[in-house]
Amino acid sequence: MAHPISAFQAAYISIEVLIALVSVPGNILVIWAVKMNQALRDATFCFIVSLAVADVAVGALVIPLAIIINIGPQTEFYSCLMVACPVLILTESSILALLAIAVDRYLRVKIPVRYKSVVTPRRAAVAIACCWIVSFLVGLTPMFGWNNLNKMRRTQEPNASQEFVITCQFETVISMEYMVYFNFFVWVLPPLLLMLLIYLEVFNLIRKQLNKKVSSSSSDPQKYYGKELKIAKSLALVLFLFALSWLPLHVLNCITLFCPSCETPHILTYIAIFLTHGNSAMNPIVYAFRIKKFRTAFLQIWNQYFRCKAAKNATSSTTTAEPGN
Repeated sequence: MAHPISAFQAAYISIEVLIALVSVPGNILVIWAVKMNQALRDATFCFIVSLAVADVAVGALVIPLAIIINIGPQTEFYSCLMVACPVLILTESSILALLAIAVDRYLRVKIPVRYKSVVTPRRAAVAIACCWIVSFLVGLTPMFGWNNLNKMRRTQEPNASQEFVITCQFETVISMEYMVYFNFFVWVLPPLLLMLLIYLEVFNLIRKQLNKKVSSSSSDPQKYYGKELKIAKSLALVLFLFALSWLPLHVLNCITLFCPSCETPHILTYIAIFLTHGNSAMNPIVYAFRIKKFRTAFLQIWNQYFRCKAAKNATSSTTTAEPGN
């Protein structure tokens, strides 16, 4: 029988639903903008679409599953594991998309002349496919055996059935050794550090080019690198927000693993979870305020599909009201 939802759980669910309601439409708008605007069709924006797809899935899939886990239903072990794994897949997909974006920006400033011949649409598509394949392999590793099933069986009575029912919680089925040693130390922290180094090198290369004394006839390179600097700053901000949102939860996981006697306040865990989910809603806001091409595309979508409809509805309602006057 289901337990009644407490006031705290109701507040948690309300915040999660609010995050989903911002994240899903915002990232759909990003995908829509890239689809309709020819100026947003290069490799960088394809990787941004991959990131937006992961963020849509966080709002539409991961947040509902997180709410289910928070309620703590009684399920079979592998059913609970299937509910817990999607967030691992989508987190890794986001990290690899951000890494692909960083590498792409590096190539744009390192080999500007040969960039279009090196980063072709076909190669970008292959890179995106590889990112998703790796994400599924990393995120589904607990399904392949690195989980808490054996640990739970050891605590089970000898005559208990194989298919035992558990209270579904993330920490119940997902091994903290997997989360810290494999997920964080191999697939989260090194890519973040690598991206930090890549962006530092990108800014270094751009500033070197901008500081060169150029003749009046060499304004195009200055304009090119000036534009690259603005976009690199915006995408570095996306990376910074991702790290800021995800590192607290991973630090809490490290504390749980390395200091079992340490008690982490539940409110800190919930704040860390809100940060991870809320990160999916941040990127469209960054694009709208920081990248002119996106801002233009968003305004174009608004004027073409929403503003006109709102004006038509207002006109029709006025026309309907006139005979009664």
